[in-house]
Amino acid sequence: MTAAGVHQAAPGAAAAAAARPAPAWLRLAWLYLVSRRAPVALALLAGLGALLWAALHWHWNVAGGPAAQVMFPLVTEAGAAAVIAATSYGPFGEPERATGRWLPYLRLGAALALTAAAIGALALGSTGGGLPGGFAVMARNVAGMTGVGLLCAIVLGGMLAWTGPVAYWVLAEAALANGLTTPWIWPARPSADRGGAICAYLVFAAGLALITVRGVRDSARDTAT
Repeated sequence: MTAAGVHQAAPGAAAAAAARPAPAWLRLAWLYLVSRRAPVALALLAGLGALLWAALHWHWNVAGGPAAQVMFPLVTEAGAAAVIAATSYGPFGEPERATGRWLPYLRLGAALALTAAAIGALALGSTGGGLPGGFAVMARNVAGMTGVGLLCAIVLGGMLAWTGPVAYWVLAEAALANGLTTPWIWPARPSADRGGAICAYLVFAAGLALITVRGVRDSARDTAT
């Protein structure tokens, strides 16, 4: 083939490569994330990270003692968990059931990816100042409360999944204010507390496992599938 022929063939090959559709699994994953409002969730997680940065940078959490110092971080952590839990269901059910074996992987991958995004967004937000307990406590709290939200999605239905992290946040605030300590109220435990970390990650693992295998209820009256 002449040099001119090579130059003529190259643009055609590039155009063919550009027009080639993405792998089916990638398209399926994208459609699944869109149906679960993942782009909106990422924007909300970024906003929570910005809120945490502002709270730490302008010292909104200084006055009021140790309980108040963890209030704003805990608010953003519970908010992130509620956002993730809300994405566990789609308004049109799960049309991906037609994909058979791929649906559990989509559920698991979406939950893990959004949890990692939440931890990353809050880690960036923590650069605004000193984060009480540091990164380990923040990651523990986000993971544990996300697990609470996923379990609520299975028990109460996807539309009410966000109530789990919110209720847990209220419980944790009450425990902090009254000096109560138990590993199951892990936000009240210090960063090096092994029991709190074990409880938080056990709840997260249980939520992930059940959401992967069973999925969520569309409402509290429906049976999880």
